[in-house]
Amino acid sequence: MKLDWLKRSLPRGLYGRAALILVVPVVVLVVVVSLVFIQRHFEDVTQQLTRGIVLELSEVVEVLEASPDMASGLVAMQPFVTTLGIGVRPAETIRSGDRRVFYDVSGRTVIDTLRRGLPGVRSVDLAQSSRKVIVQIDTARGTIETDIDRRRASASNPHQFLVLMATIGVLMTGIAFVYLRNQLRPITQLADAAEAFGKGRVVRYKPSGALEVRAAGRAFLDMRSRIERQIEQRTMMLSGVSHDLRTPLTRLKLALSMQPESAEVDDMQRDVAEMEGLIEAFLDFARSDQGEDPEPADPVELARDVVARTARGGGAVTFVDSDADGDGDAISELVAERLVPLRKHSVDRAVSNLVGNALRYGQSAEVSVEMRPGSVCFCVEDDGPGIPEADRIRAMMPFTRLDSARNQDRGSGVGLGLSIARDIARRHGGALRLSESERLGGLRAELVLAR
Repeated sequence: MKLDWLKRSLPRGLYGRAALILVVPVVVLVVVVSLVFIQRHFEDVTQQLTRGIVLELSEVVEVLEASPDMASGLVAMQPFVTTLGIGVRPAETIRSGDRRVFYDVSGRTVIDTLRRGLPGVRSVDLAQSSRKVIVQIDTARGTIETDIDRRRASASNPHQFLVLMATIGVLMTGIAFVYLRNQLRPITQLADAAEAFGKGRVVRYKPSGALEVRAAGRAFLDMRSRIERQIEQRTMMLSGVSHDLRTPLTRLKLALSMQPESAEVDDMQRDVAEMEGLIEAFLDFARSDQGEDPEPADPVELARDVVARTARGGGAVTFVDSDADGDGDAISELVAERLVPLRKHSVDRAVSNLVGNALRYGQSAEVSVEMRPGSVCFCVEDDGPGIPEADRIRAMMPFTRLDSARNQDRGSGVGLGLSIARDIARRHGGALRLSESERLGGLRAELVLAR
C-alpha cells in the first residue's frame, strides 16, 4: 500500500515505461559520475595547482614587504614574476568580496584555497575574465593586484565534461530507444490484434519480433482460429437444427388448420406458435453478429428507432434525450462527435431484446443513451418487479427464465433475450450490466459497448 503512489505515477503505456527504463539509469549514471569526477578529480587537481600559486604569491608578498616602498618592490620582483608569468601592479580600485560565474564548478575551490593560504587576500575575481585569476592582496606597502593564467589554477573548461557526458547520454538513449521501439512494435501489434478480436473485428496480423513475441503471436493466431471454428460450428449446428424443425412444424400447422375448431386445437396451435418462437430465438442466438462489419452509426438515432418501432406496436416506451434542447448547429456537431463503429443490426437486436423484456415484465419502460469516455451505454429501465441481485448473473445465462421473480402476466420468453444482448455486448468489447432502477423502481439494464 505504501508504494501505490509510485505505481500511479508510472506511465501506463509500454513505450512510456520503456523510455523510463532507459532514461532513469542514464540520468543517474551521468549525475553520479559527474559528482564523483568533479569532487575527486577537479577539486583535488584544482587544490594542488592553486597551492602552487599560493606559494608563488607568498613569495611576491615577501619580496614586496622587504622593499622600502611599492615602486622599489615592484622593480625587485620583476625578474621573478616575469619568469612565473604573474602580473603584479598596484590596485587602482579596491574591491572586497569574491566573484565567479555560476557554472564555474572549480572556482569555489580556487577561492577557498587562496584564502586559506594567503591571509592578506582581499578579493578573488574569476568573473572578469575566464582566462585569468585576479587577486587583490593587502601588504605592508599597500594593496596589489595580481593576475595569473587560469589554466595554472585549475583544469580548463571543466563544464565541458558535463556537457559531453549529457550529450553522449542523450544520443545513446535516443539510439537505444529506436532499437527498443522496433522490439516493442510487434508487442503493440499483437495487443491491437487481440483488442480488435475482443471487439469482434478480425485484423490482419503476422507474428514478428523476438522469438518469445513470435511464439505468443502464433499462439494468438491459433486461439483465434479455434474460436472462429467453434463459433462457425455453433452457428451451423443451431441453424441446421432450427431448419430441420421447421418442416414438421409446418406440417403440424397445416394439419391443425384443417381440424375443426375446439379448445384442444387452440392449445396445440399455441404450442406450435411457442415452438416457432423458440426456433426464431435459436436463430437469433446462433446468428448473433456473424458476417456483419462495424460501420459508423449514431447510437442515439439507433435507440430512437427501436423506441419508435416498439411504440408503433403498442408498447409504452419513451426515449429520454439529454441533447434535445440544443440549437441546430450544436446538435449537428454533437451527432458528428458521437458516431461510433457499431454492428447496427446486432445492436438493434440487443436493444430491442432489452426493451421487449422490460415491457414483458413491466407496464412501461424508458430508454436513454450515455456517451462515456471510451464507451457508449444504452440504458433500458422498467417499472417491473426487477431481478434480485443474487439472480442477475444467472439471468444472463442462455435458456434461463426466472419465473418466480418476474411477472408472467404479459407473456414469457425463452430465456435468450439477455443472453443475446450480453453476447453482442461482448463482441463489441463491452458488457451487459443489471441493476435496480432508481427512477422507475424496476430493472435497469445497461448495454455498454466500447467506442
